[in-house]
Amino acid sequence: MSEHQLKDALDSLKQTGVRITPQRHAILEFLVDSMTHPTADDIYKALEGKFPNMSVATVYNNLRVFREVGLVKELTYGDSSSRFDFVTSDHYHCICEKCGKIVDFHYPGLDEVEALAAHVTGFKVSHHRLEIYGMCNSCEKNETH
Repeated sequence: MSEHQLKDALDSLKQTGVRITPQRHAILEFLVDSMTHPTADDIYKALEGKFPNMSVATVYNNLRVFREVGLVKELTYGDSSSRFDFVTSDHYHCICEKCGKIVDFHYPGLDEVEALAAHVTGFKVSHHRLEIYGMCNSCEKNETH
């Protein structure tokens, strides 16, 4: 599945006139394969051995390009670093308050909540974000031992 997603993403970039550099390809591949919602620094650390001349700024610039083209979503949570999610379809996140792990989950339709919010407030609602906080299994097991 991820190979198909990577090919589609590369095709999308080409269609928008974005040149596919080896670094760009590697960053995108890392994002497609990653389920951890990495930070730019995580991506840099994972790829610096393969690309010793690549800077953190290169990673940030490429993430900005991917975001502008619609390939990734930037997730911001308070003061912590932005995390990047290759899955741009509507979904929600469970976030571990102890280790910061983020796990995707899908839930059909909170569209009615958007419609109600628009009706009650008169806002033209553009989108929403749902975050569930708690403790992941790993942290819970570590705490009970």
